[in-house]
Amino acid sequence: MSEDHTETTPERRNFYGRHRGKTLRTSQKTYLEEDLEALRPVGTSQADNPDRHVVDPATFFADGRPLWLEIGFGGGEHLVHMAARYPDVGIVGCEPYVNGVAMLLGKIRAAGVENLCVHPEDVRALFDILPDACIDKTFLNYPDPWPKARHHRRRFVTPNHLLPLARVMKPGAEFRVATDICDYVRQTLEEVPVAGFDLISQSATPWEDWISTRYEQKAIREGRPQHYLTFRRK
Repeated sequence: MSEDHTETTPERRNFYGRHRGKTLRTSQKTYLEEDLEALRPVGTSQADNPDRHVVDPATFFADGRPLWLEIGFGGGEHLVHMAARYPDVGIVGCEPYVNGVAMLLGKIRAAGVENLCVHPEDVRALFDILPDACIDKTFLNYPDPWPKARHHRRRFVTPNHLLPLARVMKPGAEFRVATDICDYVRQTLEEVPVAGFDLISQSATPWEDWISTRYEQKAIREGRPQHYLTFRRK
């Protein structure tokens, strides 16, 4: 997944993940051309909000339903699954990797879910314009591991990402992290509580409403153990 990057300023940030991969199929290009703009959260794009004013997330979904966030949704399997399972919740998925966005849009068409928004950019650009305490639940599933020690600062579980996340999450809101990298678990357990979260559970068994993703299946094939961590915003 492609959500990892390091902090400089809100105006200029380094981004270390991929924006593009393999050449898009014709159908995927069609999804991007026809579907993406209608699914963007209202007022979050640079074109719609060039001065980066704070937006009202109640405008993302017409009825002001509870708001969930998935950071780095990969191919979108989990995001579409959760949207279908919880139709009364609105979910925003953030992913700057164009190929992943195109895959998600195809899955949205196939599933017919209508309670998703797609933010095809760095999640920090969304944090910049969200008000305090507006997110009810957040998912970070199989994030980029950045295994080399000198790259650990690029991981999502660093203060540059976690403090803005904590600001936009409601007190008592749940933050789920799934990873197959033991050192990522170490850093998660060190950094997330300091940012304002309590550890609720740590398990090798996924959540009851989990769907296995292609990232998880790859980890299982390669023999890496799975870790599922649940935190709660203080």
